[in-house]
Amino acid sequence: MNSQDYAHRSSCPIATSLDIIGDKWTLVIVRDMLNGKSRFNQFLESPERITTTVLTKRLGAMVRHGLATKQPYQMHPPRHQYVLTDKGVSLGKVLLQICRWGNDHYPMTWEVPDGFGKQEPSKIE
Repeated sequence: MNSQDYAHRSSCPIATSLDIIGDKWTLVIVRDMLNGKSRFNQFLESPERITTTVLTKRLGAMVRHGLATKQPYQMHPPRHQYVLTDKGVSLGKVLLQICRWGNDHYPMTWEVPDGFGKQEPSKIE
């Protein structure tokens, strides 16, 4: 999906971005992908406990919006992994700033790991 395929509710870049990544789960999935997760069951292991139905919908939306690609890694039975595109990887900078804001204002949150947002997500061949 390219930017012309998306029906914007307004020309505001904040509103447009939130329409794509502003739900409760997408940035958490991006976080997991930046930290090496790529397979459906790996995402289900995250502490936030996303349901399978929601995960399926969010991964599909991420692929449609060009944040990730879906790649087969096993044919029998068919299994897929999800890999961030350059557009998805670029969200690492956004996540880093959100982490810093959260750490500054909510001291009980996890500290941002060194190098977060700078690493390439793991790609399983």
